[in-house]
Amino acid sequence: MIAEALREIPIVAAIERWDSSAVSGGTLEHREVALEIRPGSIVAVCEFLKREHGFERLGGLTCVDWYPSEPRFQVVYLLHSISRNERLRLLVRLEGDAPVVESVTGVWRSANFYEREVFDLFGVRFRNHPDLTRIMMPEDWEGHPLRKDYDLQGGRYGYRNQ
Repeated sequence: MIAEALREIPIVAAIERWDSSAVSGGTLEHREVALEIRPGSIVAVCEFLKREHGFERLGGLTCVDWYPSEPRFQVVYLLHSISRNERLRLLVRLEGDAPVVESVTGVWRSANFYEREVFDLFGVRFRNHPDLTRIMMPEDWEGHPLRKDYDLQGGRYGYRNQ
């Protein structure tokens, strides 16, 4: 549910008019808008924001692991309208140990390496990604080292904290 104060922000109002079911919540902190987008709507919302509202740049894409809470993962998209110097953060919550969300590489080519990094380090799969392979860890690495439940004490490549 979007708070009334957020609805007064033009970009939030535009998204709500376009597809009110795409947004499940949001916040406004330090003059920065963060909108929670339903996983099935992320590509359409990104296309709308790029095409209709000039968010021509994906400035970053990362992930947060809220383990042991569910939904466990939160994929964070950092959008930037260069022409208006406006920033927008989109959040997609994903459940379970095998999270999947649609790739936004068709909207911004720069998403390619960001999504590969999130896949490599957190294990989030990006459906329809053109080359979802490891980018930081060796190809034979087991597990995803930025998950909060990653074994730091052993395993094939595990870090030994002694």
